[in-house]
Amino acid sequence: MYKHIIWDFDGTLFDTYPVMAKAFKKELEQEGIEESMDEILRYMKVSISHTIQHYKEIYDIDDEFIQRYTKQRRITEMELCKPFDGIEEICRYINTTDRNNYLYTHRGESALKFLEKYHMYEYFTDFITSQNGFLRKPSPDAINYLIDKYDIMHDEAIMIGDRDLDILSAKNAGIHTCFLTDGDGTDSIADYTVNNIEKLYSIIE
Repeated sequence: MYKHIIWDFDGTLFDTYPVMAKAFKKELEQEGIEESMDEILRYMKVSISHTIQHYKEIYDIDDEFIQRYTKQRRITEMELCKPFDGIEEICRYINTTDRNNYLYTHRGESALKFLEKYHMYEYFTDFITSQNGFLRKPSPDAINYLIDKYDIMHDEAIMIGDRDLDILSAKNAGIHTCFLTDGDGTDSIADYTVNNIEKLYSIIE
């Protein structure tokens, strides 16, 4: 049984990628640039910074574009982004069965605002965001911090994420891993791969 469940945020707890990609596409269109939603989404699933860098190299988008996009994304995210179906329930289940949820994301405080908005904040024991200043994934530093702080046994901890970076970060820290996929692929080094939130119950038990 896993007593310590570490969650990624974007694409794992909350369905944010389509909203982020749509806002980016809208700003590109304001510049007279047409790019497919699927293509933008593919880069967005790596990271926002990766997406910006990719299109900056192609279209030489400037800082003003980035500022407009960031502003628009933050507005639309808070309005439209929601937890994936079943996420609130499983986080509550973990919390009420005397186990611990932790958040580990490259986002800043916006992740906590989402959790508060959907009444999930109370289910979490601790939160690692960009504000903590740890090296980015796949560095194990943030996970090792949680392990040390809460005296976590490695075989009782699992990281759940939707990207290779999440899995590598957990592997580098010596804990178990679960790759959450929308059906677009698998992660061969993850201990588990699931495409349905309901399947997580049998894994964490």
